[in-house]
Amino acid sequence: MIRPSRREFFEQSLFTAAAAAVASGTTELVAQQPQATGANETIQHAILGCRIRGKAHASEFMRQSGVEIAYVCDPDLELAEALADTVAAGQQRRPRVVQDMRVIFDDPAVDTVSVAAPNHWHALAAIWAMQAGKDVYVEKPVSHNLAEGRRMVQVAEKTGRICQAGTQNRSSGALAAAAEHIRDGKLGDIELARTVIYGRRGSIGGPGECEIPPQVDFNLWLGPGTDEKPTRAKLHYDWHWVWDTGNGELGNNNIHMVDICRWLIGIDGIGDSVLSVGGRLGYRDAGETPNTQMVVHRFGPRTIIQEVRGLKSEPFSDPVKSGYVIYGSEGIIADASLFTPDGELVRKFSGPGENHFANFIKVVRNRRRDELKADILEGHISTGLCHVGNISHRLGATRPVAEIESQVAEIGGGEAVLETLDAMVDHLKGNDVDLASTPLTVGRLLRIDPAAERFIAAPEADALLSRSYRKPFVVPSENEI
Repeated sequence: MIRPSRREFFEQSLFTAAAAAVASGTTELVAQQPQATGANETIQHAILGCRIRGKAHASEFMRQSGVEIAYVCDPDLELAEALADTVAAGQQRRPRVVQDMRVIFDDPAVDTVSVAAPNHWHALAAIWAMQAGKDVYVEKPVSHNLAEGRRMVQVAEKTGRICQAGTQNRSSGALAAAAEHIRDGKLGDIELARTVIYGRRGSIGGPGECEIPPQVDFNLWLGPGTDEKPTRAKLHYDWHWVWDTGNGELGNNNIHMVDICRWLIGIDGIGDSVLSVGGRLGYRDAGETPNTQMVVHRFGPRTIIQEVRGLKSEPFSDPVKSGYVIYGSEGIIADASLFTPDGELVRKFSGPGENHFANFIKVVRNRRRDELKADILEGHISTGLCHVGNISHRLGATRPVAEIESQVAEIGGGEAVLETLDAMVDHLKGNDVDLASTPLTVGRLLRIDPAAERFIAAPEADALLSRSYRKPFVVPSENEI
């Protein structure tokens, strides 16, 4: 059995203490503000994508006063019809079912759109919607690549549309209180933040031939993607683990944790350097993205370490599989709780929160963009941290652990970086991964010009900031918006 490192044990103890504080009732519950009410006109809403997040969107928007779901859209007609039935049971009128989202954009009666389609559709769907005069709620990660995210920001500014990112932790009152605590200087100097996502991801099978279900319009499903012959067994969901359509676990779940860190610390921009270490280990399948990965971001003297594990692993801290830790000279914040530098729980943060979907609808009505909890600019920057981490990985090479240690030391960040690498190696050994025959990949150490959102003297990395598109599913260039 692999024992946790000293840092892992310390951080696990923080989450345990925070969870115990909630269970014992020693902290206040987060208050929720009332949902938006008082609408003069009913907002006509459309949902793009009808699987897991699309179902969640339907549930949330049906709860909003003065909102009617007028359309559901999915290239998989079976999914769209099923969601339409669910919506019909919850509101007076059954929404229209379409496979092509452009039908929705052409309907002037539609006011708002939420994008819950696969990642490779997020940017283009949001851009088309805003250009058609719709306000948009778009799921995380907000884009499939960095250039797309910046185009979304520019289109929102040019059209004056509201665009909310689906990073719903931004509507947490407890986290807002934690951010204020840091802004007031009470956490002291901050040099390190860490994120963790531990959740088992098994093999997706293959490579082989992917059978496209007969009810799916694959041309519409693929849209901006280019892989016309996927090799995974299932079309749905497992698109997360191939580069043509997904962004791996960084973009799937860790986006939430890194967004919290960036918000609380007050970091703008995608940093000045990045380095990834990881790989797809423990099995061979049609997947391409890492199932084990650490990414080190430097922001001057500050470091953020992202870490994901997809093989069998104990929860980071029972029952927590994900989280973040922010280290300050005067204290530590983890799980919306304040600790002393020695790890003693001081208090759980609390404050009035707001339903993230209700916040979007409220701002759609009042047009006060500054009241939006997760403006597309914030979603773009946090998503960008995931993108640059993955670019480092994709340009990397397999190396022995000893060589990786010396390369990791070049980026700096202190002992926490090397401790995270050591913990990753121990985790893989605990899963019987032979790092001699299937070695880790150390990514390129990439220097970044954050203002330009480009890499410094790295044309191979710049080439991965965007992608090629299939016509007519083309995200416009900056000159075309």
